[in-house]
Amino acid sequence: MRISVTSVMVDDQSKALKFYTEVLGFVLKVDIPLGGEHRWLTVVAPDALEGTQLLLEPMGFAPARVFQKALFDAGIPLTSFGVDNCEAEYERMVKLGVVFRGKPTAMGPVTAAVFEDTCGNLIQMAQV
Repeated sequence: MRISVTSVMVDDQSKALKFYTEVLGFVLKVDIPLGGEHRWLTVVAPDALEGTQLLLEPMGFAPARVFQKALFDAGIPLTSFGVDNCEAEYERMVKLGVVFRGKPTAMGPVTAAVFEDTCGNLIQMAQV
């Protein structure tokens, strides 16, 4: 068994696609219209095109909005992405206007920082 798709809830799929590709560096994998305004929209890491897909999940379920806001307000990241160099990614992303909740912090063998994804989520990036 393996993880093939995981998701992040987003308030605007087009805005999310722009942020996740142009800022974070993921690449578009699948974009299938689902009727109406929603799409099956996934991105993948550029060095793992056949790897785990990240679904940019539209916020069509009211309780999901409550959950997303509660996590955000509490300062809890929805998920975590691995990076090779947390400090370098932090500096690169700050130049692109990404809002961070703090500078990269070493916690034992892990260095991590939390940022806002412009779509209602806090995301942690971690260097192990």
